[in-house]
Amino acid sequence: MSLEGLFSPRSVVVLGASSDPGKLGYAVARNLLHGGYRGQVHLVNPRGGSLFGQAIYTSLQDLPSPAELAVLIVPAAATPQALRECAAAGIRFAIIASGGFRETGPQGAALEAGCLEIARQHDLRLLGPNCIGIADTHLPLDTTFLPPPAPPKGNIAFISHSGAFCAAMIDWSRQEGFGFSRLVSLGNQVDLTETDLLAPVAADPNTRVLALYLEGIPDGRRFVSETTRVSRARPIVVLKVGRSAAGQQAAASHTGALAGSETAYDAAFAKCGVLRANSAEEMFDWARALAACPLPNGRNMAILTNAGGPGVIAADALAANGLGLASLSPETTSRLRELLPPAASSQNPVDMLAAASPEQYAGCLSLLLEDKQVHGALVILPPSPNHPTEEIARQLARVIHNSQKPVLICLMGSELVKPARQVLINAGFPPYPFPERAASALAALARRAEFLSAPISRPPGSPAQKPSPGLSAEELAAAYGIPIARLRLAASREQAAMLAAEVGFPIVLKIASPDISHKSDVGGVLLNIQDEEQARQGFDRLIKIVASARPAARLEGVTIQRQVPPGQEVILGMLRDPQFGPLLMFGSGGVEVEGLKDIAFGLAPLSTPEAEKMLTETWAGKKLDGFRSIPAVDKQAVINALLNLSRLAIENPHINEIEINPLRVHSTGIVAVDVRMV
Repeated sequence: MSLEGLFSPRSVVVLGASSDPGKLGYAVARNLLHGGYRGQVHLVNPRGGSLFGQAIYTSLQDLPSPAELAVLIVPAAATPQALRECAAAGIRFAIIASGGFRETGPQGAALEAGCLEIARQHDLRLLGPNCIGIADTHLPLDTTFLPPPAPPKGNIAFISHSGAFCAAMIDWSRQEGFGFSRLVSLGNQVDLTETDLLAPVAADPNTRVLALYLEGIPDGRRFVSETTRVSRARPIVVLKVGRSAAGQQAAASHTGALAGSETAYDAAFAKCGVLRANSAEEMFDWARALAACPLPNGRNMAILTNAGGPGVIAADALAANGLGLASLSPETTSRLRELLPPAASSQNPVDMLAAASPEQYAGCLSLLLEDKQVHGALVILPPSPNHPTEEIARQLARVIHNSQKPVLICLMGSELVKPARQVLINAGFPPYPFPERAASALAALARRAEFLSAPISRPPGSPAQKPSPGLSAEELAAAYGIPIARLRLAASREQAAMLAAEVGFPIVLKIASPDISHKSDVGGVLLNIQDEEQARQGFDRLIKIVASARPAARLEGVTIQRQVPPGQEVILGMLRDPQFGPLLMFGSGGVEVEGLKDIAFGLAPLSTPEAEKMLTETWAGKKLDGFRSIPAVDKQAVINALLNLSRLAIENPHINEIEINPLRVHSTGIVAVDVRMV
């Protein structure tokens, strides 16, 4: 069902309208009737009466014309009957602003479930309950009960799980000088969720950026699928809260221990091109830049300032955000020297000195933007000692308006720069009070550009024939193209000697116990076993060690494995996230993996570029290409192993955890030394 009737209804009815200014039903009616909405507004309350010179009908049946959208501000217990009446009246969309549902406990949850059942029976879509509704500043339409003035008009759509946070951001935006296209308060999301609303909100021609405040995602897989499509058309910035909440139960594997509760969210957002902010301020800093600026073609920026100190702060901030200082061409530096006094710096950062005029600011910025090595600019503008700061802002705005590269202005100060701030806001360019915030926003622009320029990720195809069920962990990994150093299990010292001879020396002996995940932690691994007698002695030694260190552990015997030649050691892992599905891990392997925490995560199904990116995010991946005395090894084999592991996880949903540690990488080829699956 299209959601057009929710966002652009031809008529709205308020159930629970009240003539009492202290009631929310009064506030909703006021915002609809006095907010510029051009459709019909009907008011309903069993008590009747009038409000703002308009009749309050006692029943939906009494309305002179049908309504498309209903706003319910009735007691929670009365909501189910109100929904039935809405359905009978042909209404297809309802906003339940009332509280008293799932947020209050089991009884409220049962009431909420009953409302959903009614809605599904009658093909009725619900927003809420326990929400403040929606607003479209361009239509305009305001179904909220927020106090006037109405939300400021702009081009950022805001979808929020929290109504109170939404209200606070509306008020804060007035001070900050930006506005919204559409606002949606989701509340308890009994029916419509953030995922349902992404596409219709992004399709709004007045929306350039989507900002989301999320406390969780009910359906992670569907969110990733929908957001991957939507984010190609509109940038999406998310503030996902709850990072410090207790995470998922740490599993027995390194993967489980290292994948915290938010790791899957980070991987999911990265996969679908969502920019995850760390604060509300950062979310809207990024959203404003994305709405106002062209995207850069690279990460090398120029800094233009009239003071050395802020220029250094800006340079540090760029570096902290993964951006670089552009190397200016000789022609650019020569032309800058012609514009500036001898004491000024024509190198990047360009310091024009305190007396810089509006013409010097504009001229220098133009020269910097003409330089092919410059991908964007950060301009620092504190109160000017001898020129009107607002005139400098006007001159800069003219240059920025004609630029195909992003320019962000750091307008430092407060009272003295207020006029300049208003000049920039009126011109559509967001001013930032400190270099750190401007640099962070520039980095968001760079990340957005890189996402759009990257090829659309498509996972490799599945094998023609899936492996048979019932395979061991080693056999299953081998069936998916991950070479394994085969393990043989010995239950006695003589069997250990016999199997060792069959495998071929040198061998490795490892204790076999389902209760001991990390064998080396208890001394359960012996290397360089060279003959049958050493195999017998090693068997006895391991049994004795484990009996002493872990007397309660179940003991199956000792495994025999051909000793794999030295190489670089990495770890591959998978943990099945309950919301997003298989979460793949790559990083430094061996016994120190948890101590080093040199790891990267990606959400399955992995594409080749995504697997390559996981390698570039870690030292383990970077040194596969060689580093000083460390020779280069078979990087492509590692990438292939990650892709194969991703496919294994997708096609075997009964497997919750996989860990390959270490995966030993040689100059040609790889060998998995140890494989665990749960």
